[in-house]
Amino acid sequence: MKRGEIKRGTAWALVTGAGSGIGRCYALRLAALGYRLVLVGEQAELLETVAREIEAAGGVEVRICPLDLARTTAAQELFDWTRTQGIDIDVLVNNAGIFSFCDVLTTPPERIERIILLHDLTATQLCRLFAGEMIRRGVRGHILNMSSYSLWMPFPGLSVYSASKAYLKSFSVAFAREVADRHIRVTAVCPAGVATDLYGLTPYWQQIGLRIGVLISADSCARRGLRALWRGRRCIVPDWWNRLFIPICKALPMWALRPLRRYTMQFQK
Repeated sequence: MKRGEIKRGTAWALVTGAGSGIGRCYALRLAALGYRLVLVGEQAELLETVAREIEAAGGVEVRICPLDLARTTAAQELFDWTRTQGIDIDVLVNNAGIFSFCDVLTTPPERIERIILLHDLTATQLCRLFAGEMIRRGVRGHILNMSSYSLWMPFPGLSVYSASKAYLKSFSVAFAREVADRHIRVTAVCPAGVATDLYGLTPYWQQIGLRIGVLISADSCARRGLRALWRGRRCIVPDWWNRLFIPICKALPMWALRPLRRYTMQFQK
C-alpha cells in the first residue's frame, strides 16, 4: 500500500477550505488514499462541486459542512456537528485561510479580526478538540496545519498575515511535541508561492509563475504536505531552493525594502 493509504472507507478525514485551491487537492488526494471526506468551507456550491468530483473519481462517501470558520464559536460548532453526524475524524487538515496584503493602518479592523480568528484561534481549537477525541479513541491521528513561507517575511503589507502564520507554525511544532507520545502526528506546511486564486493572481500570471518556477501547483503542495504528515515531519518548506532564501528574507534591511514597498503599494487591497 502507498504511504498513508487505508482500506477504502474505513476512516474519515476533514479538510477546511476544501472548496478550491490547495484544500480541494488535499481532499482529492485523501479520497484517493481511501478516506471518507468531510469538506468544510463558506461556499456550499464549491463544496458540492468538489464532493461530486470525489464521488465520481473514487466512490468514497463525502459530506459537506458549509460554515464560516472565522468566528469564536466555529471550532466547537464544527466539532459538535461531526459528533451529531456520528463521524470520527482520523485526519484533520486545517487549510482554510484569508490572504491580506495591506498595511495595518489601512486594514479594516474586522478583517484583522477574521484573519487572526481563522488562522490562529479556530485552528488551535480544532487541534485541541479533534486531537483530544483521537486520543480518547486510541487511534493514530494526523493533523496538518497550513502555515506560510511569509512567516519569514515580515514585510510591509504582510504584517497581520505573516504574524498569524508565524503563530500557527510555532503552535504546530510545540503541539506536535506535546502529543507525540499519544500517537498523534502534527505537521506545519510552509509553502512559498502557490498557483491558486488566494493572492489575486489571474490564471495567466499563475501559469507564468509555474513555468519559471516561482510558483508551485496546488496539487504539488498538497502532495508534499501529506507526504510530510505521513512521515511525521513537524515542519516543512516545499522545494529546497525556498529554504535557501529564508536567511536572506529575515535579514533584508529596511533600505532594501523601501523600493519594494513603494512598488507594492499599488497592489495593496
